[in-house]
Amino acid sequence: MVPNDLPIVVTGATGYVGGRLVPRLLAAGYSVRCVARRPEELDDRWWKDQVSIVRADLSQPEEIARALEGAAAAYYLLHSMSSSNDFAQLESNMAEQFATAAEDQGLKQIVYLGGLGHDGTNKSDHLSSRHRVGRLLASGTTPVTELRAAVIIGSGSASFEMLRSLVEVLPFMVVPKWVSQTLCQPVAITDVLDDLVHVLNRSEFYDRTIDIGGPDVVTYQDMMHAYARVAGLRRRWVLPVPVLTPRLSSHWVNLVSPLPIQLARPLIDSLTSDVVVADGGQGCVRGTLNTSLEESIGYAVSSVQGQELPTRWSNDRRSSDQLGAAIPDPSDPFWAGGRMFVDERQMVSKCASESVMTVVRSLGGSTGWLGFDWLWALRGFVDKLLGGVGLRRGRRHPTELRVGDPVDFFEVVEVTPESLRLRAEMKVPGHAWLEWRVNQLKSGCSVQQKAVFVPRGLWGRVYWLALVPAHAVIFKRMLGAIVDRAERLSLRPLVREQVGE
Repeated sequence: MVPNDLPIVVTGATGYVGGRLVPRLLAAGYSVRCVARRPEELDDRWWKDQVSIVRADLSQPEEIARALEGAAAAYYLLHSMSSSNDFAQLESNMAEQFATAAEDQGLKQIVYLGGLGHDGTNKSDHLSSRHRVGRLLASGTTPVTELRAAVIIGSGSASFEMLRSLVEVLPFMVVPKWVSQTLCQPVAITDVLDDLVHVLNRSEFYDRTIDIGGPDVVTYQDMMHAYARVAGLRRRWVLPVPVLTPRLSSHWVNLVSPLPIQLARPLIDSLTSDVVVADGGQGCVRGTLNTSLEESIGYAVSSVQGQELPTRWSNDRRSSDQLGAAIPDPSDPFWAGGRMFVDERQMVSKCASESVMTVVRSLGGSTGWLGFDWLWALRGFVDKLLGGVGLRRGRRHPTELRVGDPVDFFEVVEVTPESLRLRAEMKVPGHAWLEWRVNQLKSGCSVQQKAVFVPRGLWGRVYWLALVPAHAVIFKRMLGAIVDRAERLSLRPLVREQVGE
């Protein structure tokens, strides 16, 4: 048994899986020690103060020993996605040294997350290296539990972000023929985390290699169609051709997605082999059925960079933990989390924050939008022609707002003394919000205004870019008018007082 009071070491804590695993372990009552070459990369994690952090380069034997000293068990979540020729040797050396250090330190268990696929049949050097790492970790006396997973579905997963980018941007794709032939068994990030925690401290999983996967065995073309269905996009036209090699495909992905080519190339290389659970197994160590592909995608696309999207998946969740692992995390790399456009403006006002918020909360309805009201009226007319709500809804009350209230073709989703957030209900190829936030200063306040747009597909991107010039004028005028009106309103009591004197 692994004592709960001894630390569980998490290597790769700055990575996608490791960063989401740590809070699961804390919730399960374990003491956690995170190992990182650059601990400063953990500064923005909300759980930082609940763990111990060790700075260590795990290619150095003496630093591995220091990282594992006094620990009960360790998660090995390290791998190289480098395209350099010596990555396999580097991974092998690190695994050998880690196994030796674990044996010397008396660890009770190593849990390793490897890649799904059958030994000897992989065309990918990276998948072969992942399997070799598993064998090297198990070469020592420390019991090893190796979980093998294929494509992990969740916002921030490199494989999922590549899928998201391709399907969102390209209505028509010319792809390598293996996209329509190679089989994959994708698995939700939440199920991966549940399995990683489940096997810890359980002797029945010692010295075992276990395939994990979701209930759906699909081709990558099937995954593209599934994403399009869940995201509300039209079916993508996919034309497989025999001439696109993985190297050429990586350059194509580099053009249309934000993933670095150094990451895209090994990912695509690993997708050319069938990766399914061996012998038709259940794919879950917990004895339950894992999340379906479409449900996994639904959780992953229900939020984009902190913006909650009004999808059926956002209201159909088994638990907040499940959603939390699937949606973006502030520490995810810049290319993760989906595309979002923002028009952000800020002004300083001489009046108090309450005066500004009084004006902001009165926008819409008979007050209008403080500039270019004829354009807002035209947009409402077009929205009505398209089957939308238009501007006729107005407001429930001229100055008071509560969550759920209509404001023309917006809905109030957040209202506090310092902020207002409206979600657009007009017909747009994506999801849009208008937000205001005020911060009181020593003299006056600062006013932040944001227009946020999460595009849906290629036309969503075209829509936003076409409106950039208009937005630059309209939103600048709106913020200036809000501040001007607030300052004039704040002077009225003073004028009346002076007249009274």
